[in-house]
Amino acid sequence: MTQTKKAPPFVPIEFHVTTVDDEQGALGILSIQTPGGLLDVALDREAAEALIRAASRLQAKLDEKVS
Repeated sequence: MTQTKKAPPFVPIEFHVTTVDDEQGALGILSIQTPGGLLDVALDREAAEALIRAASRLQAKLDEKVS
């Protein structure tokens, strides 16, 4: 399936984090309030670490633009 229209980016207003436990272990919930509504993302440890690495790379790229 080919994506034909790209969704516009959203600007986060608030971030909230929490954890939930189920029969398979703990999950982190990242809740992002946006102008379009609430976006909840469930993350296991591996996905959370990948998100942290991605955010660090993004921060470095933004720092390059400021310099």
